[in-house]
Amino acid sequence: MRQSLRPALTALRLAPQLSLSAALLAASGAAAPAAWAGGGVSITSYGHSALLIRGGGKTVLVNPFKAVGCAAGLAEPRVGADVILASSSLRDEGAPGVARGKLLVKPGSYRVAGLSIEGIAAPHDRVGGRRFGQATLWRWKQGGLEIAHLGGTAGSLAPSDRVLLGRPDVLIIGVGGGAKVYDGAEAAEVVRELQPRRVIPVQYISGRKTPKECDQGSVEPFLKAMAGTKVNRPGANLNLPGKLGDSMVIEVMR
Repeated sequence: MRQSLRPALTALRLAPQLSLSAALLAASGAAAPAAWAGGGVSITSYGHSALLIRGGGKTVLVNPFKAVGCAAGLAEPRVGADVILASSSLRDEGAPGVARGKLLVKPGSYRVAGLSIEGIAAPHDRVGGRRFGQATLWRWKQGGLEIAHLGGTAGSLAPSDRVLLGRPDVLIIGVGGGAKVYDGAEAAEVVRELQPRRVIPVQYISGRKTPKECDQGSVEPFLKAMAGTKVNRPGANLNLPGKLGDSMVIEVMR
């Protein structure tokens, strides 16, 4: 056991600026993803709104879930990350104990594993948070890209929110509708406001029977509302370079 840990400890001593995940990857002898070495990010989707984002030697997990509600039937993302960003403490978008890493769920300014992360409070529902309380919108820079995560809100953006979010390179946004997620038309309005270069829609039902307790629909109303925008369907894995073109592209992952 001591012998197997020695390479990881050596990597941490020689390069203390590396995150734990990067050091362990180096110790294993595995090659780093291209996005780590030359800028950009590699993204893996676990369904619902759970994404694992690797880039800049850091690993960020978005919205780990328990397989309940609209996430019923999905495999829970039991992975490790430097930091975990959750929209709320609801079990389908911020379940503690599913993944390993520093879990952030409350608004505020954070510095974790060398990442500067901003959490912005927003109503989770369309009635000022009176039904589901407050959600947290997230913004951070990773692999040279500005990333914004709006995976768990149905509330309109305030002018101050738009200023804080700026123009993201990558926008993660819920589109499936229901009581606490934007529907397709609402999500399209937010996308047009923020003008991101890449849009990753999340929190919608895809290719399986809708769980009885789920009030969300498919991604198609959002795509219809965004008619004329280029759509890619990369599947469960997506690689983005550190510099993106100025045109908007929707990346439908699953």
